[in-house]
Amino acid sequence: FLMLFLELALIRWSGSNVVYLSYFSNFVLLGSFLGIGLGFLRASRRINLFPWTPFALAAVVGFITVFPVQITTSANELIFFGAVRTNGPPIALVLTAIFIVVAAVMAFVGEGVARTFQKFEPLEAYKWDLIGSVGGILGVMALSFLRAPPLAWGGVVAVVLIVLYLPITDSRFALVQVAAMVGVLVMLGIETFQPDTYWSPYYKVETEAIPEPDGEVADDPRLSIDVNGVPHQAQLAASDNPIYNLVYQRAIPPSLDDVLIIGAGSGNDVAVALARGAKHIDAVEIDPQLYELGRDHHPDRPYDDPRVDIHINDGRAFLERTDQKYDLILFGLPDSITLVQGQSSLRLESYLFTREAIEASRSRLKPGGVFSMYNYYRENWLLDRYATTLDEAFGREPCVSSLGPPEAGRLAILVDSVSASSLNCPPDEQWSGVGVDIAPATDDFPFPYLRSPGLPSFYVVTILAIFLVSVLAVRTVGGPIKPMLRYTDLFFMGAAFLLLTTKNVVQFALLFGTTWFVNALVFLGVLLSVLVAVAVSRRVTFRHPARLYIVLIAALALAWIVPPSALLELAYLPRFLAAMTLAFFPIFTANLVFTQRFKGTSHSTIAFGANLIGAMFGGVVEYAALITGYRFLLVLVALLYGAAFLFGRKHLVGSGGGASPLPVGAASAP
Repeated sequence: FLMLFLELALIRWSGSNVVYLSYFSNFVLLGSFLGIGLGFLRASRRINLFPWTPFALAAVVGFITVFPVQITTSANELIFFGAVRTNGPPIALVLTAIFIVVAAVMAFVGEGVARTFQKFEPLEAYKWDLIGSVGGILGVMALSFLRAPPLAWGGVVAVVLIVLYLPITDSRFALVQVAAMVGVLVMLGIETFQPDTYWSPYYKVETEAIPEPDGEVADDPRLSIDVNGVPHQAQLAASDNPIYNLVYQRAIPPSLDDVLIIGAGSGNDVAVALARGAKHIDAVEIDPQLYELGRDHHPDRPYDDPRVDIHINDGRAFLERTDQKYDLILFGLPDSITLVQGQSSLRLESYLFTREAIEASRSRLKPGGVFSMYNYYRENWLLDRYATTLDEAFGREPCVSSLGPPEAGRLAILVDSVSASSLNCPPDEQWSGVGVDIAPATDDFPFPYLRSPGLPSFYVVTILAIFLVSVLAVRTVGGPIKPMLRYTDLFFMGAAFLLLTTKNVVQFALLFGTTWFVNALVFLGVLLSVLVAVAVSRRVTFRHPARLYIVLIAALALAWIVPPSALLELAYLPRFLAAMTLAFFPIFTANLVFTQRFKGTSHSTIAFGANLIGAMFGGVVEYAALITGYRFLLVLVALLYGAAFLFGRKHLVGSGGGASPLPVGAASAP
């Protein structure tokens, strides 16, 4: 419980203070895998590092608190929606440093788990590890639902540490441990009680009153809103908002009886649509805190209007579920500035900007209906990508209205419709597409901010640095490599299982939304599937465990054959059942094979350590999706399981086996 909960807390909290980690939280996950693996590999050493966890945790919290950094607005290869100014060292150095400090603190906790783990029969230890992980997921879900601040997360960790330390430490050292945890709580408390600061399930949200034109601040002022340290929204009255009104100068549908706004935020688009005469608005916003700030503080009070229905949901999920037809569909600045938790490159809004999403929007329009989207696009190639996507979806070149010079951030509005009479586009704003060679993003390759398939250079530098650090750490901290070689099959299983889990998280995000709740449910489902496999293996020994590999490869082949687009065409309940089967049957089968092998091992901590290091390797391989797309990850999963079979075939006798467990760290993959 402690290990999973702390890992998720670090991912959640560090991303709110180090802006790089909003876009690269996977590096915190990789550091966790390495650290936990090292903890397991050194579980037999004389010196126990676990009692020193509070000091390591205090060092991490202090490091991130004292050295926060901001990010530049864009790069040639990959676009970030971040702060205008830059503060801090280069991105590769920041990510590597965070990777190291997270690995250090998780190694201390991992060693505590490992020393307890080896006191039990392997499957019994594994069972309790999974039960604790389920508790950790439920704890995270509860605190996310309550929108708990950092002090609450730190308080849970402190209580669990105290309970664990009481039986194993003397009173004098206990006082020093408590003092270290108090230091952690003080630092988190200072942040928690900062005025005008809120914690949503996705962000640290900070607000500031916007002065009126006379320089005074009203009693109930409108707000500017930062998320994770990045300027994100500013509340504007409809009458003072010429940019948002420009949409309605270019889009002239027959009526505005029904309007859909995705990315409703704190209410600017809703206020303008109401002022323009919309009779009914479905306002979709993924973050409840941003909606509540708009409800309580927007000067026009748009969310109080009975014509508005608010939906706290993922925009793509709403599009796929609704049967409503609209006169106008508007994507209003839906740049999330954060990833789906634990994923290397999938942002909350990634599936909104694929070709399939725009086609789904077109299918939800009434005759003569209009689609529009706008943002500060940062780079011309991103604007061309979206224009190309609209061109393909509507069969008509869109209207592109740019405001201000390109160096100001390329603020632009894109409008398109099947009906030419629904557009009021000046000739000089008609997008031609001449000389443009930027492909649309797709559901399989949902990376609109990546110019072309490939690894950006800073990814390459960071991954190489992490690889070098990991090799040195395993050799110097974990001890000799040779004892781990007998578990090479488990190394490959850990890598394969991490990729398989990633593919499932991504698929569920597409099918059901990128919300924190869907993400948490996927990992809860993974843990429960593994628990069922453990329960079966405790009672059954397969006489021919190698045959389970055949079942596993068949399950992967079925997942490959059935594309996500086929599931999206199903009604909600059949879609859910089909997705559950395709996602969790391979997980169940893989863990049947693993447990047949694992329950007979005499070195459970070394076996788990090798598996966790493999999971970290799988987390690095996950970046291959930036080259191949997500569907191809299933091929890599099959190849890695094939390698596990080859290296572990000598164990496939009687009670042998070899497939991936849900590693201790992989259980905390969100």
